[in-house]
Amino acid sequence: MLAFETDCHIFSGCGFPAPGLHSFVFDPLFTVGGYEFNKPMLLALLSTVIVVWFFWAAFGKAKVVPGKLQMIAEAGYDFVRRGIVYDALGKKEGEKYVPFIVSLFFFVWIMNIWSIIPIAQFPVTSIIAFPAGLAGIVYLTWMYLTFKKHGFVGGFKHLSGYDKSLGAVLPMIVVIEFLSNVFVRPFTHAVRLFANMFAGHLLLLMFTIGTWYLLNGVGIVYAGASFVMTVLLTAFELFIQAVQAYVFVLLTANYIQGALAEQH
Repeated sequence: MLAFETDCHIFSGCGFPAPGLHSFVFDPLFTVGGYEFNKPMLLALLSTVIVVWFFWAAFGKAKVVPGKLQMIAEAGYDFVRRGIVYDALGKKEGEKYVPFIVSLFFFVWIMNIWSIIPIAQFPVTSIIAFPAGLAGIVYLTWMYLTFKKHGFVGGFKHLSGYDKSLGAVLPMIVVIEFLSNVFVRPFTHAVRLFANMFAGHLLLLMFTIGTWYLLNGVGIVYAGASFVMTVLLTAFELFIQAVQAYVFVLLTANYIQGALAEQH
């Protein structure tokens, strides 16, 4: 999203059109059934379609000797299954959660990667509502599994780290653990993804706009440096986008593991 005048350059009399919160505000593109859809919402819907289409096309008619698409899908699926789910939950316990965590990983990753796709050029997860919604789903899953495994009273003990052997510090530990698990964890789960993508998009905007703004007179030299930074940051963002998707689902797997762990 490059919201600046095309004739605005250094020495032309206009100030630098710095990106800010306005860079994350979008007007509705269209309305369906009374509901307005803007760019991030459309990209989120496209992300859903892409993930569903990709795995449907890859595994809808799976072959013993896989084609290229099936091989790519199997590699991605196996990476999440073995590298995240099995490591956190074990093969036997974790297998039932593989579809959920694999879907979550690719959905988050695709929403992140829109940042460097021409025309789209916006990471959906830089809007807090999307990471918060996904973190909320994980949170509800975690709470459900906790109380299902340990019962009502046992669930609260599990969440609060209740242990009589702690003695005099038990009340303090219970309060800290309960607040951390019930309130802080879901908050940080969402904000970690949001903050990284928000900051990354701001940096890309800053240097992209800066490159165009400096294309005038002696500013061309500095525009070249800004362009190099844009390219480097784009490559770095590719790495960060994958890492943030990985971290989000790794924490998800760890939360599920914690819910299923025996109380000590």
